[in-house]
Amino acid sequence: MDNKMIPLAIFLASYLLQINVIDAVIGINWGRENAQRLLPSNVVDLMLQNGIRAARIFTTEDELLEAFAGSQINLTINIPSYNTIKSLQEAIVWVQTKKEHFIVSNVRQIYLSDFALSFSFNKTIINDAINGLRNLQEAINLEGFGERIKVTIPNHKGILKMNNTSLRPSEAEFLDIIKPEMTTFIQILEQNKAPFVVSITTIGDIQEWGVDYNFAFTDNKSSLVIRDVNGAVYTNAFEVMYDSYVWALKKLNASPDLRVIVGQVGWPTDGFPGANATMAERYFKSLLPFVSSNKGTPMCPGKPIDIYIQALTDENRIMYYGNGSFMRHWGIYMSNGKPKYNIDLSGRGGDNYLVESKGIQRMPQRWCVYNEDRSNIKKLINQMDKACALADCTALTPGGSCSHLDFLRNVTYVFNMYFQVMFQNETECDFEGLGRVSTVNPSTPECIFPVEVVRPEPKTSSAGKVFFVRPNSAIFVILLSILGTLFWN
Repeated sequence: MDNKMIPLAIFLASYLLQINVIDAVIGINWGRENAQRLLPSNVVDLMLQNGIRAARIFTTEDELLEAFAGSQINLTINIPSYNTIKSLQEAIVWVQTKKEHFIVSNVRQIYLSDFALSFSFNKTIINDAINGLRNLQEAINLEGFGERIKVTIPNHKGILKMNNTSLRPSEAEFLDIIKPEMTTFIQILEQNKAPFVVSITTIGDIQEWGVDYNFAFTDNKSSLVIRDVNGAVYTNAFEVMYDSYVWALKKLNASPDLRVIVGQVGWPTDGFPGANATMAERYFKSLLPFVSSNKGTPMCPGKPIDIYIQALTDENRIMYYGNGSFMRHWGIYMSNGKPKYNIDLSGRGGDNYLVESKGIQRMPQRWCVYNEDRSNIKKLINQMDKACALADCTALTPGGSCSHLDFLRNVTYVFNMYFQVMFQNETECDFEGLGRVSTVNPSTPECIFPVEVVRPEPKTSSAGKVFFVRPNSAIFVILLSILGTLFWN
């Protein structure tokens, strides 16, 4: 090549790369709060086969960072607690221990804690988190990674004050109690060109607003239309929520260049009315093409919106509160590595459906069933309570896939979930003489009594998420026992 052409070639290559950069990114979140964990190497391979360009893990464990080495997947990692970084010196030390992973594992973002600004509104916690953010980004910058790696704190809608009647995004703003701290937070992000990360939980928004369920989907089949200032028109909940954050930022004089990333968005498949695979498929088959089109929203026309799908797999050990049992069922994959439904993660709406993970083995076709001994109700309640304290019983909640079961099958479902979580250890099916192992599948057409997969890796403590507080499982079991008396009488 002529030496005079080299600068031009470099410029053109750089220009083409910039074009790619401004395309919207569809990433995915991978958490491991479950009993049946896929091997990290299998997960990374699964992401690559599905063409996933970005991923978030809820930890900074070396084992997981090493699994992404050389994958070229843009990786977001999560420091579980804002208390990890209390000073600049601590931040420098932390960066020194992790910097070898920054390049080889392609780390691009670091989330400090999860929703630290959103839950308690405790000023001390909020300021400590913001100071931790400032110190960590400075340490990253000092080490020479500032242009490559950005530090931020994810947020959810608890920071917003919205008009749940009009649903106009222009009426949204940050809660007064956190506006001073939010202003400081935004300034730090802008100084370092870091993103403002939000969470959108559409299924919960629709219930809270009490609107047409079709408004949850970006396929524009809802009869509900929200008309806002400047001629803005909204026909789906995703754009309403996204622009509500944008309006709140605007009212605090945030720069229009501040990127707003949707760090969590998805549709659950159980544990809530409307939470099923059919609805989840519809949700993504309209949302992903919308995102990949770079259409933007009324407040951000033509502006790419990066999203991270919540999540790769279900997490049956996430703690939750109230009616949030669906929080355990975000996964687009089942624990055996099979897709729950067909979607094209590229967002092109084609037939490039999810690839099945290979090499995952199920345990034998065995279930733990209730022997129908009704002689000691108190003992039965205690045993069910024990089972649901460790196993995932959320499919039995109102609106769940197994909420229609009679009492006898309710008990069997509870016993079997515990039996599978304990990897079919036969002694765990005794329940003080109330259970037995069976090779007859008790599933119904609507409710699957699962046989779980063989444990692929030793169980280790998992660092990562701020748990939701789960209500006392005894309350849930007592309700089941009351239901049982109806059948016995």
